[in-house]
Amino acid sequence: MFQEFFEKLGLSGAGVVVSAIIVFLICIIAIKIIMKGVTRLLSHSKRMDTVLQGYIKTAIRVALWALAVIIVAGALGIPTASLVAVLSIAGLALSLSVQNILANLFSGVTLLITKPFGAGDLVDIGANSGVVKAVSLFYTVLDTLDNKVISIPNSDVTSASITNYSRNPLRRVDMTFCASYEDSTEAVRAAILEAAQADAKIKTDPAPFIVIGQYKDSSVEYIVRVWCDNADYWDVFFGMNERVRERFAANGVHMTFNHINVHMIP
Repeated sequence: MFQEFFEKLGLSGAGVVVSAIIVFLICIIAIKIIMKGVTRLLSHSKRMDTVLQGYIKTAIRVALWALAVIIVAGALGIPTASLVAVLSIAGLALSLSVQNILANLFSGVTLLITKPFGAGDLVDIGANSGVVKAVSLFYTVLDTLDNKVISIPNSDVTSASITNYSRNPLRRVDMTFCASYEDSTEAVRAAILEAAQADAKIKTDPAPFIVIGQYKDSSVEYIVRVWCDNADYWDVFFGMNERVRERFAANGVHMTFNHINVHMIP
């Protein structure tokens, strides 16, 4: 199309090259204008992650440059059908050689769209646990509780089981305490309830849940479940452990441990 246009103007040889350069410059200007429009459009999207916006802009830019190459080739008189075929074959070969990279890239896009977690969330991803630091092009980065940094390929993240401890505002704290068979259920339950009521971080709705879980060889096991704000989980967990011990001692409830009675026969 461009070649015929410039031939009508009487251009040939070097003139065609000059015309191709002009077309190339027009393509550059057009790409800049289009990308500015895309950037402006994406910036108005409050729900779209900034990393995902970067993915979209990169994909559009690559597509526009590929189209520009085809247009300039047409201006030079190169058969565009052959060029498209060559680019397709080259793209296929490239995709096969970097399929793992592409898998991580597309998995990263999937994570940004589905949003199973966000920065700052405490998660389990397969066998890995930590706070999400970032989701990059190819890796999800976790900061572990003992200050290690784990980088997990995004393709592994999307194929793994994900547990998000931070998504919901409330979290349940599950604990078990053992008391002697000699202590009444009412006394044990009252001591545990006192320990729970002493902590303002523990919710009254849902109310603390205290029941007998099982009868063990040397003790009665009590299951305790209380609710708190997500950020208070560990404070509540460790605080309950300390206060239950104190309330047991104050109320005369005996904490037990596994032991064996040995009877000596003379």
